[in-house]
Amino acid sequence: MSNQSRIPGNRAIWVGIFAELMEFSLMFLVYFIARVNHPEVFHAGPEKLSLMAGTANTVIMLTSSWFVARAVLAIRSDQASTSFRWLLAAFFTAIGYPVVKALEIRWNLERGVIGDGDVFQMTYYYLTFNHLVHVSWGLLGMLWIMLRTWFGGYTASAHQGMIAFASYWHATDLIWLMIFPLFYVLP
Repeated sequence: MSNQSRIPGNRAIWVGIFAELMEFSLMFLVYFIARVNHPEVFHAGPEKLSLMAGTANTVIMLTSSWFVARAVLAIRSDQASTSFRWLLAAFFTAIGYPVVKALEIRWNLERGVIGDGDVFQMTYYYLTFNHLVHVSWGLLGMLWIMLRTWFGGYTASAHQGMIAFASYWHATDLIWLMIFPLFYVLP
């Protein structure tokens, strides 16, 4: 077994995932520096946000990732139509993320949680908007994977593109699983 076959997806996607993780690592560093220097603002911060919206987006991200994982398992069993249905479920679930985020932003703005507010609010918007950009890229990638699956582009023996996408989507989930408790839960 070669080294490349042990890497899910391909090396290019892992360069992208590494870049994404480094980008968010720097943003989390800013978060922790700001939190250390403004503990009272960060202590009061979560009560300004909608825990329901954050929880809904967590459920959406995890559910869509589970559907993507099911799609990969189906294509590995050479069940392209089943794989496509799982991808369709993943896509329609994942579309909920930007919808909930848009409703949450409107809710935030009505309550004075604005991008140029206190340091908690600025950090919150910076991290969550960046995450939204990555989710949006993932949704576009998912559309591509769905098209390829629909037109027979993947088989049980050739589905590295789908695995590469799944790796990216799961990395995006992991980042949200760090954002969620830092902003919505921890006082």
